[in-house]
Amino acid sequence: MDVLSLIGVILALVAIIGGNYLEGGHVSALLNGPAALIVLGGTLAAAFLQTPISVFKRALTIIRWILLPPRVDLPGGINRVVNWSLTARKEGLLGLETAADSEPDAFARKGLQLLVDGTEPESIRTILEVDLFTQEGRDLQAAKVFESMGGYAPTIGILGAVMGLIHVMGNLADPSQLGNGIAVAFVATIYGVGFANLLLLPVGNKLKSIAIRQSRFREMLLEGILSIAEGENPRSIELKLQGFMD
Repeated sequence: MDVLSLIGVILALVAIIGGNYLEGGHVSALLNGPAALIVLGGTLAAAFLQTPISVFKRALTIIRWILLPPRVDLPGGINRVVNWSLTARKEGLLGLETAADSEPDAFARKGLQLLVDGTEPESIRTILEVDLFTQEGRDLQAAKVFESMGGYAPTIGILGAVMGLIHVMGNLADPSQLGNGIAVAFVATIYGVGFANLLLLPVGNKLKSIAIRQSRFREMLLEGILSIAEGENPRSIELKLQGFMD
């Protein structure tokens, strides 16, 4: 579990609710159904309108990465590549067939299979780069769904505020109706700005960073597999791949 993300969510709630309490407010003052409907419904509607369904489905799939990010073990990956190169040096490229069959990572497994099949290095690069760039682009597009929602939410919040003020202006003669309209006006703004800056934009940026880190791991595997195909020394391969370390 990504503890830092969990701390961030809890800290954001504590900061908002705690700050409201210290100012003499009540939690109930921040709860407003119409304001939530306007901001959440409007933001989702805008996201639906701009996003292809396949991208939105991918966004819903990877949102779990915020708390349960995929494991990216660069040192372990480098050790695996070095072991493959040692096997290839001792047994030839056909000796990697067992490693390919037992490899859990689809990208690495494909690369190993290309080695076993005797594919030329340039062809290996071309084939694996298509996979790498396609997956990276798919994940970055999914992350941008949350970024776009973070851009829409404050504006929808302002829209909710204006609607609340219209309600207030239409009921100036009836003081009993003013409170609800004012509440919607201010709470909608809080929801819009709060959701955007405390949740949606951070989520989008976190997902982008995870996608980029995964892509860098695949780049490391790609360089290692190409080095094996070109018959480089295992020690040289290890030194080269250490450049991908943080």
